Amino acid sequence: MNLKRWLYLFWTTLVVGAAGSLIVGLLLQWTSTVELKGTADFLVNVGILLGVGIMVSVYSQMGFFAYMMVNYMGNGVFSRRTWLYVQIVLTALALLELMFFRAFVGGESRGASDMVLGLILLVIAVGVAYFKARMTNATAWVPTLFFMIAVTIVETVGVLKIGVDQATAWIAAPLIACNAYQILILHRILQPKNA
Repeated sequence: MNLKRWLYLFWTTLVVGAAGSLIVGLLLQWTSTVELKGTADFLVNVGILLGVGIMVSVYSQMGFFAYMMVNYMGNGVFSRRTWLYVQIVLTALALLELMFFRAFVGGESRGASDMVLGLILLVIAVGVAYFKARMTNATAWVPTLFFMIAVTIVETVGVLKIGVDQATAWIAAPLIACNAYQILILHRILQPKNA
């Protein structure tokens, strides 16, 4: 990957994050009782939503590059088959931690919303893995599921601790969109120009 391709990934991911935050933020405000007084309030609100989306996309990109480093090291330390099993186990543990362990072991009172978030994340991850495997090859299933589930859950831990469903949706939606975009576009960015 050269600098030009990385900049393309960086800027397009910023756009995905900003758009995701704007859409979810406006939907959340439309369904709540927030009252904006005038055009200035609306424009300031849009600016805040875009800014948060940009910050979430940068956070997503840090997670993506951290995942690529972990994947590179995992492939170097373990055999290919063992690394796939490690990713499957870590993905299952992350999903179980989100959906069940926080509620039943940790005593968190948000069991229903965590289960819904876990199910939504699982469905999206399976869809993204399906498309990634169709665009590249079948070996992309497990790494894509690992990234979309385990890494996304690690990235959302901070907002999950807040315990407010609207905040979780506002941060998790653009984060999931950015993660899905990055994993789906990666093979195109890494392709040589003459291919």
